[in-house]
Amino acid sequence: MKINIRRLSRFAFQTITGGGVIALACSVGPGVHAQTLGALVQVAAGDPFSGCTADQVHAQESAFGSVLYPATSIEPWVAVDPTDPSRLFAGHQQDRWDDGGSRGLVGVVSTDAGSTWSNSVPSGVTACTGGKFRRASDPWVDFAQDGTAFFFSLVLDPAQPTTPFGARNSGMLVSRSSDHGATWQTPVTLIRTNSPHVLNDKNSLTADPTANKYVYAVWDQLSVFPPTKEGARLLAQNDGVAIARQLRNAAAGGAPVFKFNFTGPSFFSRSTDNGVTWSAAAPIYQPGTNAQTIDNMVRVLPDGTLLDFFSAINVTPSGLSIGYIKSSDKGGSWSGPTFANDIQSVGVVAPDSAQPIRDAAILYSAAVNPVSGAIYLAWQDDRFSSGKCTTPTGSIPIDGIAFSESDDGGATWSQPVMVNKTPPNATNPCRQQAFIPAVVPSGDGSTIVVTYYDFRNDTNTPAGFEGTDYFAVVCSTATSCTNSANWGNERKLTDSSFNILNAPLAGGGHFLGDYMGLSASGAKTIYPLFGVATSPNVTSEFTRKITLP
Repeated sequence: MKINIRRLSRFAFQTITGGGVIALACSVGPGVHAQTLGALVQVAAGDPFSGCTADQVHAQESAFGSVLYPATSIEPWVAVDPTDPSRLFAGHQQDRWDDGGSRGLVGVVSTDAGSTWSNSVPSGVTACTGGKFRRASDPWVDFAQDGTAFFFSLVLDPAQPTTPFGARNSGMLVSRSSDHGATWQTPVTLIRTNSPHVLNDKNSLTADPTANKYVYAVWDQLSVFPPTKEGARLLAQNDGVAIARQLRNAAAGGAPVFKFNFTGPSFFSRSTDNGVTWSAAAPIYQPGTNAQTIDNMVRVLPDGTLLDFFSAINVTPSGLSIGYIKSSDKGGSWSGPTFANDIQSVGVVAPDSAQPIRDAAILYSAAVNPVSGAIYLAWQDDRFSSGKCTTPTGSIPIDGIAFSESDDGGATWSQPVMVNKTPPNATNPCRQQAFIPAVVPSGDGSTIVVTYYDFRNDTNTPAGFEGTDYFAVVCSTATSCTNSANWGNERKLTDSSFNILNAPLAGGGHFLGDYMGLSASGAKTIYPLFGVATSPNVTSEFTRKITLP
């Protein structure tokens, strides 16, 4: 892999203005000026599906042995309307199941820069919203340049593991709003698959910021072959990330020790009329047998070039890498793969009990600077620490948050550096772990923001309370953000620590979401959207406006 560590741009910071927000003091790294934080605002609470009977909760619990977590708001994503920077739209899973998916996906809209929020739920998706599917997952939202809003939903009917050759539906639906997310049209089905050996998974949607009316949808389609009970039982877990982690862990750099093969190509569909119609879904990258992609997402360079990023499992010698394919004709054709960076991570655990955490260990976050065209990647990685976190089954490396950039369209990438500022902890090194990063540049391109969770404030007091907080750290692009010393001015976004053990169990660990939302508004405003466990098996979503100088 070539390395390029040139500076990306030369934007200077301005002085901080007032405006009713709270200026917080802290140590500031080179080239970094203090941002200000607004009040912590709860975005979603309660249970809008509490009165729904259409999805037959008790029947699912009986048939599948599933556990439902009512009133949970999990895995948020957020977008800002380009026609009005005070209008935000967010989506999340509502009422998560332990074995994959939720009762439905809920949208919430703010028209006052995140101060207040109200539900705006797309109809016709799951049974609780008048649709045909029992469950949904992986909410993704975006706005076109003219303010058309989109809500992308993974939908599925759970498979029965004791009868693995039973029918199993999974698909991808796109809902469209022509009034900025206030009301929603009937969703369009991009793909629907009825097979116990196929799972459509881990979707994202991108409205082209350089060409209004172009919208891109991507996901992976995991399939097992030849048809076997073992392969069908694997997919009957309903949760693509949990399945992908099993396939990766079993492989050890080669084909997994299963009685079947698998593959997971990147699938693509596009709209050229702002989501009214869509092209037939088709694979755009085939990773080969016993290999897969996951976490596909399209990012658009200022010149209109598309990059479809993905985590590649069993494709490169490392076994896990961040790769991409490129299109110069708005998705009409695609290049072969390029691999930017390897991911070195086994995941994190709760710092005292060592209970597993469902984190982003095989995933990543990607963003493009809208001015310079620089590309940014952030992900969990354990290469930065020689310390170990002790668990009942042995010691594991300590994850930090890695950052890498490219300023030549992805041809070369800087050496990864650790950007989280989690302090060392000799008493309990497990409290040094950081997880679930997100990255975004400011609208004027002058600043990069990365967010993440860590356990630095945990004291295990009282016993069983394993304190967790959410943080943001920044770097001025007037400096070299490939130097970890230039990342600073860290802010704690949670008002107080929450107990990670209160997060519901899903996919093998306590779960807040595979990703968190982070979006820029205007030139100098950033909106993070993140989950907090508020009581046993209950999570809620919060935001806190970040104003950059």
